[in-house]
Amino acid sequence: MEMARVVFLTVLMFFVLVTVHEWGHFYFAKRAGILVREFAIGFGPKLFSYKRGETQFTLRLLPFGGYARMAGEDPEIVEISSGQTIAVRLGEGKVIKSIYLDQLDTRRNVIRGEAQSVDLEDDLQIRLDVDGEVETYAVHPQAMMVKGSQQIQIAPRDRQFGSKTVGQRAIAILAGPVMNFLLAFILFGVYIQMAGVAVENPTYLEVGDVSKGMPAEAAGLKKGDIVESINGEKIGADYQKMIDLTSESKGKPMDWTIKRGDETFTVTMTPRTMEGQEGGKVGITPMLPTRDAGIGETFKLSGNMMVDTTEQIFLGFRQLINHFNMNDLSGPVGTMELTGRIAQQGIVYLTHWTAILSLYLGIFNLLPIPALDGSRLVFLGVEALRGKPIDPGREGMVHFVGFAMLFLLMIAVTYNDILRLISG
Repeated sequence: MEMARVVFLTVLMFFVLVTVHEWGHFYFAKRAGILVREFAIGFGPKLFSYKRGETQFTLRLLPFGGYARMAGEDPEIVEISSGQTIAVRLGEGKVIKSIYLDQLDTRRNVIRGEAQSVDLEDDLQIRLDVDGEVETYAVHPQAMMVKGSQQIQIAPRDRQFGSKTVGQRAIAILAGPVMNFLLAFILFGVYIQMAGVAVENPTYLEVGDVSKGMPAEAAGLKKGDIVESINGEKIGADYQKMIDLTSESKGKPMDWTIKRGDETFTVTMTPRTMEGQEGGKVGITPMLPTRDAGIGETFKLSGNMMVDTTEQIFLGFRQLINHFNMNDLSGPVGTMELTGRIAQQGIVYLTHWTAILSLYLGIFNLLPIPALDGSRLVFLGVEALRGKPIDPGREGMVHFVGFAMLFLLMIAVTYNDILRLISG
């Protein structure tokens, strides 16, 4: 049951991070009048899909990302060539609502003919030769093109991503990372409210987490217990003193005086080694006493945590560039494994970790790496300076190469993560 809870919380965390990011793209693209064809969470095969308005909302198998697919970014509409036989269905005012490209004999209540000219972007007209008579039909801006079981809404030029101003496109792209920054700020605030703020000039230490199977658990220690003395020595708020005394007493019984509420009692524990750590351990995480944070204080501290964490993230980038090591990277598998271990420690720690990941996701996406939001913003910046867009084919090739390189790197990092998990 505990494992199921951890898996659920881990998957939920990734779902929230990706959904918030892609919702930023989706919302501001819609505000700009861009047709968003699909809002997808995950990659790979579809698990669940439904359509609301003009957008197909999809949940896919691999929870490692997502996308908001905007009209004009991909050549997804099938072209209708001159002389091609098609069928159309008219709505009110004899305006074309549906265009059928195949299985024409099975379509009912349609007009079938040979297309003379087709304009589905600017004038929205189709000239159709029906039994020798040529007639021009207006096309509804939300008309559907149907081929087999696939239905694709047409995208007039003013509904395409490329038709919008540089500012509108930049906002639609920038909105994804900004939503991650906003989520991180909120989650840091929630964490502060749950964890509290360290008391100034503390006079005692509390027992934090108690590790399973360790001497502290066997002795009955609980979170919130106050450590008054060890082997007769007062501890007060001296965090390091408690650690040193415990470390030096490996294999030797120790008398701990504990205060729990109004009760004071003594327990005997024998520190032992833990894998990968030196000295004796009893299996507790000492913590300083905390107090509740006010609303204004929470906002301030949340902002401070945003700044401090950002500095640490960029420090990590710098160290990775100066001393690249594959073992310093962690892909989806490694991140999920670490997230699962943090989730086991409780919702407070998971909230803090989710805030860090959200901030990291926002920052990483703004890096000028091809295929990321930062690279697309660079292209928009160049367009704004030169007064005309860069050739879409060249830009698309840059993003394609960047995506391929990131994908290969993710495969290599994931392989390395799996080897580390297998080897322990």
